[in-house]
Amino acid sequence: MTAIREEFISNPQHKTRTKNSRKRILLWMAIALVVIFCLAPIMWQILTSLKVNQDISQVPTVYFPTRLTLNHYIDLFSRRPFWRYILNSAFVSFISTAFALAIGAPAAYALARLRPRGNQFILASVLIVTLFPGILLFQGLLEIVQVLRLGNNYLALIIPYTAINLPLTILVLRSFFLQLPKDLEDSAKIDGYNTWQMLIQILLPMTIPALVTTGILTFIFAWNEFIFALTFITREDMKTIPVAAAQLSGASTFEIPYGPIAAATVVGTLPLVLLVLFFQRKIVQGLTAGAVKG
Repeated sequence: MTAIREEFISNPQHKTRTKNSRKRILLWMAIALVVIFCLAPIMWQILTSLKVNQDISQVPTVYFPTRLTLNHYIDLFSRRPFWRYILNSAFVSFISTAFALAIGAPAAYALARLRPRGNQFILASVLIVTLFPGILLFQGLLEIVQVLRLGNNYLALIIPYTAINLPLTILVLRSFFLQLPKDLEDSAKIDGYNTWQMLIQILLPMTIPALVTTGILTFIFAWNEFIFALTFITREDMKTIPVAAAQLSGASTFEIPYGPIAAATVVGTLPLVLLVLFFQRKIVQGLTAGAVKG
C-alpha cells in the first residue's frame, strides 16, 4: 500500500494535472476579480437608481436597496425633457459618425492604394494628430465658433467630433484596404469601374467590419463628450445627455440628487450597451481582421 502511494505521488502526470488545475483556479479567480472591478461601478449606479432616498442617504451605507423604486426614472422624464436630450445626443452622434466615415473612407483608400505625393508625410501627420487630446483644441474651436456664430448650433458639435475622429477612422480603414487583394481592383478596372464605383460598390462592402468598428468608436465618443457640448450649447432644448445629467439639481441647493443622476447615467449608457451587443460580431471581426495578414 505504501509503495502504491509513493508511486502515485511521484507520478509526473499527477503533478502536471495538479499544476494545471491550480493554474485554472488562479485564472478563473483573476477573471472574476477583473469582472467585478469592471462591473462594480455599473452595478452601483443601477442599485442607486433603484433605491429610495432614505436608503441613499442612510449612514452606514446601504449597499443593496431595502425597497425598490422607479421614481427616479419617472421623475427624470416627467420633470425634464430627457427624451429630447436623448434625441439630441443621437442626432449629433449619428451625423458626426456618418461624416467621419464618409470623409475617412476615401482618404484611407487614397493613402492605401493611390499613394498621392507626400503620402508618408500625410500619414505621419495623421499619426501625430492622434497623439493630441481633444481638450487642446478647445480654445481654438471656441474662437472659431464665436467668429462663425455657431453657438447653440449642432454644427458646433458635429464639426469638432468629425475632425477629432477622422485620424482614427483613416488609420483603421487604411489597414483594412491594405489587406484586400490588389487583383480585385485590377479586375474592376478591366470591367470598366472608375475609382469611385470600385470603392463604393466593391471595396466598402468588404470592409464592413472596419466601418462598424470605427463607426461605433466615433459614435461612443460623440455620445459621451462633455466639454464641447457644455460650452457651445446653452439652450435647454438642445443639450445632450452628459450635460443634462451633470446639471440635474435637487429639491434644495444643498441636496445632491444621487438617485436621478444614477438613473440618468443608466439611461444614457443603455443605448451604447445595446449598440455594442447588436454589432458585437462585427466589432470583433473589425478588431482582429486587420491584425493578421493573409
